[in-house]
This record gives sequence, structure tokens and C-alpha cells, in this order.
Amino acid sequence: MQTETTKTIGLSKGLQQADQKTTLYRILLLISIVHLFNDTIQAIIPSILPILKNKMELSYMQAGAIIFTLNITASILQPPIGLYSDRKRSPYLLPLGMVLTFIGVLVLALAPSYWMILLSTIFIGIGSAVFHPEASRVAHMAAGKKRGLAQSIFQVGGNFGQSLASLMTILIFVPFGQFGAIWFTVVAGSAIGIQLYISSWYKNRLKLNPPVKKQANTGMSNLNRKRVTLTFVLILFLLFVRTWYHSAISVYYPFQLMERFHLSLTQAQIYIFVYGVAVALGTFFGGPLSDKLGRKNILFFSMVGTAPFAFLLPHATPFWAFVILIFNGFILMSGWSVTVVYAQELVPNMIGTVSGLTTGLSFGLGALGAVALGSLIDAYSLTSILNLVSFLPLIGLLGYFLPSDQRVKEWSSSSSS
Repeated sequence: MQTETTKTIGLSKGLQQADQKTTLYRILLLISIVHLFNDTIQAIIPSILPILKNKMELSYMQAGAIIFTLNITASILQPPIGLYSDRKRSPYLLPLGMVLTFIGVLVLALAPSYWMILLSTIFIGIGSAVFHPEASRVAHMAAGKKRGLAQSIFQVGGNFGQSLASLMTILIFVPFGQFGAIWFTVVAGSAIGIQLYISSWYKNRLKLNPPVKKQANTGMSNLNRKRVTLTFVLILFLLFVRTWYHSAISVYYPFQLMERFHLSLTQAQIYIFVYGVAVALGTFFGGPLSDKLGRKNILFFSMVGTAPFAFLLPHATPFWAFVILIFNGFILMSGWSVTVVYAQELVPNMIGTVSGLTTGLSFGLGALGAVALGSLIDAYSLTSILNLVSFLPLIGLLGYFLPSDQRVKEWSSSSSS
């Protein structure tokens, strides 16, 4: 009898271990869909910005401050939320965050003033801050051995959501104005329903595979701890540069298209939609490519490979700008999901905290850059500042100094011993 019980326990553990090695595409698809919904709602802010700018007679500085408020709220809260969830797993944080987003969308649709717009972006930002660390953990839990692919599936949902900003401007906010945001309460409600299902799976997964408490004193040497810290700081810096450049293109380049080539708002937004689709495709393919070619190689190429197109874009004609934006977006963001996986593998015992820092703090710093760019554009000119921004991808040369994938694995192994 005792032998049968032992066999049963052994079989149960074997199934749990096999489940951990299996890539759960159903969960990855669902969490990617919610990411699509979450970032579609976030994309309301930049897509409605031209409407609000004209309606409320906002300056470029005020327009940038709206983007800053959204992103900085999410970025400040993501790391502490990730740290909290590392210490105490909370599956039902996911739908709770979307409830806050629902409130933010409702306020946005009805907001009568600039300050109420800022309040609505705070709610949406908090909802996003709650979502991203836990959702990234879900993707990590469902990844099995294909971490790059899993993170790409998760992240591509968000990128497609962001790419819809231009279409929302054309199809919703141009004809319906600010009140068009009310339709996105339906999107938020749908996301809440899906997240309740994911949270149930998450809770059951924790019962089968409870988190193991790590000892404070690990096998990692002090020298390696310093190396890990310096590497992580470099990762965050490169993410900041990537996000700053991405913000410049997605937020301010449409204004240059309208000013320089006299395109309509609808025509300019089509360019940004195409750029957003290229960003989503780059995000999707970057992850599985990194599984085969290495994380560091894709990270380095994603920045340096963008540089030639970044130099050409401010001087391009409307036709070539369309072509350049496709290559620019694809190459630049092919390293986005890879960066998150690289950081998670660098610090494997703090998935929530690392995810919060990479997806949160970096975007907050990028948002700060967006406000700075808005101020510089007000002080100088749109063209001159976008010319200056075109040099940012060259900073990606610093990616050469990132440790190899093998070295990262060695460090993470020593920290778990």
C-alpha cells in the first residue's frame, strides 16, 4: 500500500514537471488577447490626443504631459507591484487591474476638462501597472522551454493593440470625438472576463507548483552580483533609448507629416498604423529568433540595425517614409520581447520585479523623454528635434558589452544553487 502511494506521488510530481516543460499555447493566446485589449485602451490616449489638442487648445507641452501622466503612472507602480507579487502570489490582481482601467476609460469619455483627462489617464495607468508584471509572469509560467516564443506571443498582443491607435483616430475619434472612448468600456469588460479564467488557471497552477522560497545566501559571488547589477542597469538604459525613439516616431512624427507634406490627420495616422504593425511583427519574430540565434545577438542587431533607417526618415519623401517606417519598426522592436526574457534569465528568482522594471520603468523613462521632446519642439522646431532623435539608435552599440547568453546562464545557475 505504501509503495502504491509512493508511486502515485511520484507520478503526480512527474506530471507537474512535464507540465512545466510544456508550452501552453492556450494560456499564452488568452493572455496575449488581454494584452491586446489592455494596450488598445492605452492607445486611446495618443490616438485621441490630436482631437483633445484642438478641442482644448493644448500646447505640445500639455499634449506630451498627457502621455507622460499615463506612462509614468504605470512605470512607477509596476516594479513595486512586481516585487509584491514575487513575495505573495496574487492571481486575482489581473482582473482587479482591468476594473481600474474600465473606470479610467469611462472618465475619459465624459471628462469636461484637461485635468479630468489627466485623472482618467492615471486610472488607466494604474490598471496597466497591475496588469503587466503579473501577465508577464503568466507568460513565463506557460512558456515551457520556449521562453522567447512565449514572451513574443504575449508581447505581440500589446504591440497590435498599440498599432490600432491610428485606426481608432480615423474610425472613432475623428467622427465621434472624445465621447467615442465610451465604446472601450466593452473592451475592458471583455478583458475582465478573460482574466477571471486566467486567474483561475493561475491559482490552480500555484496549488500544483507552489513557489519555492529561496535562501537569502545564494551561491553567487559578490563579483558576479555586481556584474548582474551592471548588466541590468545597461539593459534598462538601452530600453529607455529604444522607448524614447519609439515615442518620438509614434507621437510626434505624424505632426511632421502634416506640417511638412500637408497631409491630413487621417493620412498621417495611416503611416503610424503601418509602423505599428511592423512593430508588432518585429516583436513576434524577435522572440523565436532569439531562441535560435541568441538573446544578445538579437538585442544588438535590433538597435544598430535601426540606425541607417533612423537617419533617413527625417529626410524621406512621403513614399520612402512609408517604406522606411516598415523596416524601422520591425527591426527596432524585434529586440523588445527578447530584452524582457534576457532580463528574466539574468535574475530568474524575481520574475515579477524584473518584468515590472523592464516593461514599467523603461516606459516611464521613455515617457519622460516624450515630455522633454515636446518641450524642445516648442522651444526650437519639430524638424530639428526629430533630426536629433535620429541619432538615438546608435547608442545601441553599447549592447556589444552585454554578457553572452551562456554567461547569463552560468550566473543564474550559481544564484539558484
